[in-house]
Amino acid sequence: MKLAQIYAQATRPVFSFEVFPPKTEIAYENLKQVLPQLVGLRPDFMTVTYGALGSTQERTLEIATSIHRQFQVETVCHLTCVGASRPQIDQVLDRIRQEGIHNLVALRGDPPQGQSSFVPVANGFAHANELVAHIRERERRLGLDPFGIGVAGYPEGHLESPDLATDLLHLKRKVDAGADMVVTQLFYDNRHFFRFEQAARAAGILVPIIPGLLPILSAKQILRITSLSRCEMPPDLLRELETAGDDPARAEAIGIRQTVQQAQELLGRGVPGIHFYVFNKATHLSRILQELRGSPQDQWHSQG
Repeated sequence: MKLAQIYAQATRPVFSFEVFPPKTEIAYENLKQVLPQLVGLRPDFMTVTYGALGSTQERTLEIATSIHRQFQVETVCHLTCVGASRPQIDQVLDRIRQEGIHNLVALRGDPPQGQSSFVPVANGFAHANELVAHIRERERRLGLDPFGIGVAGYPEGHLESPDLATDLLHLKRKVDAGADMVVTQLFYDNRHFFRFEQAARAAGILVPIIPGLLPILSAKQILRITSLSRCEMPPDLLRELETAGDDPARAEAIGIRQTVQQAQELLGRGVPGIHFYVFNKATHLSRILQELRGSPQDQWHSQG
């Protein structure tokens, strides 16, 4: 089922998970053990990220195909502009299609390590809207069944954008090029999401906008991740994490509570679903979903 159909036909909030292709064999074997647990939590779809410079491209397709074929879960492949020319992008698109995968998340991608700015390869794409437009034009030209396409949104603005208004112009270009939905970068203060959503609607962005939540697993990890983005940590949450120190169990408990509270408020305000960045782990997500399934804001437990 295509992304647009998933959200259009949903009678309850849509829950989706994101996993990433591990770089080592040990981590890959661990993911193989975790995947059945994640599938057991009944996501509506799962996304698989794409390594910089195609470093995990083979693993992306392998994992996505496994999820799709072995577990019969709708799967979404990430696709970036990094290190790939148009012919190379077309080859990847054909391979994804041959595996029976119907959905993509189209991204520009981060600059390769050691580069301060993004520079497209020869005959490549500089922006995600160009990638989306290319996919749609190619589908029309070749008479192909269209992919469902998701794109990224940034509630607090992309690091490279001077302000949120400029960032929304870029987002609208991606949607106008043919994107079916928007999934956001992580955030920990829902006020940023609600402002972003309101501004996006005012700008004419009418596709589903899905909040992306990253449950905290350790204080050190999350402070490192948020330092690489514009993600603001609420002062109370930051103080709690500081008191947790190097105690991962305490930090995880804080993260579970934070994620449940965030999701409950978002669902209560009518978001179409939640996209969870799960970091290839399942135990904490199981506890989060147990809480949400019993929440009055969510009808998933009675209809799933």
